[in-house]
Amino acid sequence: MKLQIDRLARRRFGVWAIAGLFTLSGCTSVFGPYEKRAQAQLLPTMGNTAHGMLTFIERSDGVQVTYNLVGLPPNSDHALQIHDRGDCNAADASSAGGVFAPALQRLNAERAEGDLGNIHADANGVASGFIVAPDVSLDGVRSIMARSALIHREGSDPFAFPARGPGAALACGVIRR
Repeated sequence: MKLQIDRLARRRFGVWAIAGLFTLSGCTSVFGPYEKRAQAQLLPTMGNTAHGMLTFIERSDGVQVTYNLVGLPPNSDHALQIHDRGDCNAADASSAGGVFAPALQRLNAERAEGDLGNIHADANGVASGFIVAPDVSLDGVRSIMARSALIHREGSDPFAFPARGPGAALACGVIRR
């Protein structure tokens, strides 16, 4: 009798163990792998109409920055930059501070990590697409969390001599999880 109970208990345990494995293996197919993500809702600075959303997803080759913006001047290029402080309270977004550049002085880098590149607005003033920023992250020393994302009036050329700024900010938003 005891032998039959032991076999029955082992069989039940085996069934539960297999069911548990299938359940756990299904979690990644249901929920997917964990992604580090953040967003910034950009609002227009004083006298401008540009606004939209930026989504940041950390990937193995850097942070993918997906942008969907409207209200930009038609057929124009604009600098997309991350600034030091997560503060967009000033009417001109000057409270955001300078461009995020943790390695610029320390490593004598040629360009600031926060200068993500240029985006192009179409004939309707709409810009959408993505940029991969290899020099920033969503945590650690190169983290852009709780900093400001700005769209500037003009495009940037980090290698131009003499250096020229990308003009006034058209929109600003704080990067948050």
